[in-house]
Amino acid sequence: MQRNVGLFVAISGLSGLVGGVLSLVPGIWILDLTDSSSLAALAQLFLYAPVLGAPCLGGLLDRTLRRPLLIRVNISLAVALSCLFAVQGPHQIWLIFAVLFAFGVSRTLVDAGETALLPVAFSARQLGSVNGWRSSAKEGMKLVAPLAGIGLYSWQGGRAVGALAVVPALVAALYAGLRLPPAPPERTPARQRSPRAGLAVLLGRGGIRVPVSLASVSIAMSGFTTAGYYAMVTTELNLPATFLGVLAGVQGLGSILGGLIVGRLITRGGTVAVGIAGTALFAVGCLGRCLPWSPAMFVASVAVGVGLPWTLVAAVTATQRHTPAGVLGRVSGLVNMAMFGPVAFAIPFGAAAVQLGSTVPLAAAAGVCLAAAAIAFYRPRSRTVRRAVPGEMTPNGVSVTRAARTQAGSRNGSATELEQPAPTATPTQ
Repeated sequence: MQRNVGLFVAISGLSGLVGGVLSLVPGIWILDLTDSSSLAALAQLFLYAPVLGAPCLGGLLDRTLRRPLLIRVNISLAVALSCLFAVQGPHQIWLIFAVLFAFGVSRTLVDAGETALLPVAFSARQLGSVNGWRSSAKEGMKLVAPLAGIGLYSWQGGRAVGALAVVPALVAALYAGLRLPPAPPERTPARQRSPRAGLAVLLGRGGIRVPVSLASVSIAMSGFTTAGYYAMVTTELNLPATFLGVLAGVQGLGSILGGLIVGRLITRGGTVAVGIAGTALFAVGCLGRCLPWSPAMFVASVAVGVGLPWTLVAAVTATQRHTPAGVLGRVSGLVNMAMFGPVAFAIPFGAAAVQLGSTVPLAAAAGVCLAAAAIAFYRPRSRTVRRAVPGEMTPNGVSVTRAARTQAGSRNGSATELEQPAPTATPTQ
């Protein structure tokens, strides 16, 4: 177990390093090559657009062995990154866009793939802690990656980013070193291969739906508050823009701390409770950022840094615990799209709302998050029969239809509770 923990944490840290560098350096490189801020902004579009195809990409993970696929994806990414050495001038910026798109696709596959692979390596009780440690590793790299990327770019120019090709190659080797129990390829029933099967799991199981909804709201509101947060620091506090970097470091430290303790909280209180706490804590951070007082900004950054990873880890852990193995890939893809897709639309709305005042986006986001947390906390606790995925296998290996599941629940006088894990089938490696 310790070997797998170390490998997964190392994989998360290395992946966070590549992601942090590619989220910053290519835009600066394109701006230097073309002197066009519009083209530089397109770098982010190519980087994040593939998340919209996450459900389809996640379906690949349900039709093949997962670990070999993740190894192939990382090797392909290493080849793609090495193509950056071929960029000579502004006429080759299409190659930068292509590499960013390839990275976006690989990241979408890897995120869903790791979510689906972790339940094979760890028990349900261990997942929360492992996901928290992985989150801390990624957040730690967010403190290092920008400095490393800028230093590399200043030293050797944009083409030197191609040297990052060694990192996904190393990640592929780490995947190969995982010790996973032997498992034959799982035969997924035909009715589970439909995209609607993954959607039925996401919408039909409160143990997944509630934490994912809370994470989606919190992450979207983090984008909505960006403009207001910047305005509070630079306009209301009259501080230089570089002070944002200091606050980002404080937020990163909060995220590392939050990731280290979230596993214990999930074990004690469950994923729904941790999702509610994270959403409420993020709302408190937004309110703290409304105060034109520097110490309040530091405290608020810690609250935001702790709260956001809690919602994310709670959602991922709930997905792993409550999703049948045969559809875990596509459900993970849907969950990633649900959590990170809305932020692309929230950012421009926040930029417009800041025209009404610096605190307006922050206060509005706090209100939305507190309302979401309250709805989740006071939701009806009636023990209703959850919807079964068509063709889902019980622990006895019997295919259970929705009608049979309902009939059994009525006969026994009880039903599945919100936090009860889904029946597990033989996982696909």
